[in-house]
Amino acid sequence: MPQDPPEQADNTIAMLGRAYSLLGFQIVDGVVGAGYPQKPSHSAVFSQIRREGSRLTALARGANMSPQAMGELVDELEELGYVERKPDPTDRRAKLIALTPLGEQCIAAGIATIQGIERRLDEILGVRGHASLRRLLARLLAAG
Repeated sequence: MPQDPPEQADNTIAMLGRAYSLLGFQIVDGVVGAGYPQKPSHSAVFSQIRREGSRLTALARGANMSPQAMGELVDELEELGYVERKPDPTDRRAKLIALTPLGEQCIAAGIATIQGIERRLDEILGVRGHASLRRLLARLLAAG
């Protein structure tokens, strides 16, 4: 009779991935709860878009996804009223994806949610522990 493999302790990569997913869903839950419906995948746009607007190709590159997949997300956000396509003033052939006033409000709700999560991390890890985590993550990211 085959046995289940023994449970393995989480490795660092698995733990970081689970933390990323957990925190990402908490952000979406907070934004949706504030009255801005969206899907978790929409964060790929919100996390990349610049105040002055962004080209679709830049959004896709920043989110590490295909322009086609990014285009679908932008279409969905446009239908929800969060973004609009406008002419790029530097290239008449190109379009910029820009936040609408509703999109700006949605971003503000996301920032408020993130600030709440940061306070919760202070409670869980302690202020010093949270600061230490931030330093270690910054070091890891800087190393590439």
